[in-house]
Amino acid sequence: MLETARTSKETEVAKETEVALGRMTEHDLLEVVALEEMCNLSPWGWDAYHTELQSVTNSLMLVARVGSSTSEAERPIVGFIVARELADELHINNVAVKPEFRGRGIGRMLMKTALAWGGQRHCRQAVLEVRAGNDRAHQLYRGCGFEVIGRRRHYYKTPVEDALLMAVSLEQTP
Repeated sequence: MLETARTSKETEVAKETEVALGRMTEHDLLEVVALEEMCNLSPWGWDAYHTELQSVTNSLMLVARVGSSTSEAERPIVGFIVARELADELHINNVAVKPEFRGRGIGRMLMKTALAWGGQRHCRQAVLEVRAGNDRAHQLYRGCGFEVIGRRRHYYKTPVEDALLMAVSLEQTP
């Protein structure tokens, strides 16, 4: 009986960590804004995300959900990414993963999906800004091939902090 309970618990944990990526919709925005606040991102807020959703041709907005239910309403959002194609670059605007789900590869999955999308659209490179003191994010971005190419002094306002400008090439090498 004890062995059965342990197996059930392991199965339950595995189902909770099943991650699926999907396009962000207007119905997701309250959860996305709450996650943005939880992760202390520079605030965009509901209106900015809603406006970005209208730019379907040159923006990518994905959410990561966990769980095994077929109903999206029963699968909470645990991460998201917002990226935009500008000229020949992919600009990663926002990436967030709920703190209790970090370290499970969700951020990497979101980043790799966005980078692949940029590559399919023939973007030359992907760029982003990150707080100079956000070591965990630096580790994620470096793991996806990004390198520091510059620094923007006092870029972030609350609290005031420099931003590191990072980039990765998306050009295919023959």
